[in-house]
Amino acid sequence: MSIEQGHILLQIARSAIGSALGQPLGAPADAPWLQAAGATFVTLTQAGELRGCIGTLEAHRPLLDDVKANALAAAFRDPRFPPLRHAELSYTLIEVSLLSASEPIAFESEQHALAQLRPGVDGLIFEYGHFRGTFLPQVWEQLPDPEIFMAHLKRKAGLAPNFWATGVKLARYTVTKWKEPASSEEKIA
Repeated sequence: MSIEQGHILLQIARSAIGSALGQPLGAPADAPWLQAAGATFVTLTQAGELRGCIGTLEAHRPLLDDVKANALAAAFRDPRFPPLRHAELSYTLIEVSLLSASEPIAFESEQHALAQLRPGVDGLIFEYGHFRGTFLPQVWEQLPDPEIFMAHLKRKAGLAPNFWATGVKLARYTVTKWKEPASSEEKIA
């Protein structure tokens, strides 16, 4: 996707959140490519700190609908944060990540799986029974060591950091991402 298309996705995300807060903003929504199925994550930050992040791992609805739904979920339904308030919108930055299709990783042990990871490139899905978690490739910026990355991902999935068992499934994906530039208001907050 192009930089221009990414800019449109950012506008759509901000418009969805703004409309829910009673601050309607216009965003182009009639481009044919927006009707293609897509899987996205929408991440909100304030002064460089996470403020919400919700997404879809598999493309099952039009890209337009996926970005809107994930923007609203990141702003108002991320269980780690209270719902976004109107006053916060002006200093909240939005990032949209478009996910590739995931591909399973074949491995014989945790060490074998860790050796196959590409730090900074791979997003990772960890599954064991009903436990499931994912980290976007951007998380490598905070957790650059594969073992620590995996330990935190297992914790996110609801398991102990040192957990490993037969039946663990791993899949990787990549993202194309676009982020709003920091505004003067965001730098002040």
